[in-house]
Amino acid sequence: MAGRAGRPAGNAYLCRTVRATPGRPAARKMPRIALFPGTFDPFTTGHADIVERGLALFDEIVVAVGCNAAKRPMLAAEERVARISRLYAGDPRVRCAAYEELTADFARRTGARFLLRGVRSVRDFEYERDLADINRRIAGIETVLLCCDPALAALSSAAVRELAACGCDVSEFLPPEKTNPKE
Repeated sequence: MAGRAGRPAGNAYLCRTVRATPGRPAARKMPRIALFPGTFDPFTTGHADIVERGLALFDEIVVAVGCNAAKRPMLAAEERVARISRLYAGDPRVRCAAYEELTADFARRTGARFLLRGVRSVRDFEYERDLADINRRIAGIETVLLCCDPALAALSSAAVRELAACGCDVSEFLPPEKTNPKE
């Protein structure tokens, strides 16, 4: 039975059977690699939530620790990379590296075709939307925005740093620390 304009009824026209050509190998699927950039000073449970949820969308996530000379980090980039790497040591789908170049250039260098970002508020969304437009224009890279878990919306690395500087216990805001088995 035909639908409007001679199309099959329902959504049948959306599905097509694709057959491999004899003697020709099937096309290889490119892995979906996302770059999750940030300063991660420190890497919070909110960041970990975005990585975990992003793994349902991507084959691999590269947590990219940005080194910005204008910011005065609490932890050295090497320490941030080491902590995040220990956290995901058992999961080959997550890797971590520091970078100082333009995020789009680092994404290209790591093979990432997507940027993964978390948004907590309308203000975050507007900022990230503008960056997404620029990255799409200059590098052809798409940005995927995940809304944070509402229970984590008030959590930021800046707040954790400030609390830590005042001597507060911030462990509830950080993923459980995993020790290096080689130590």
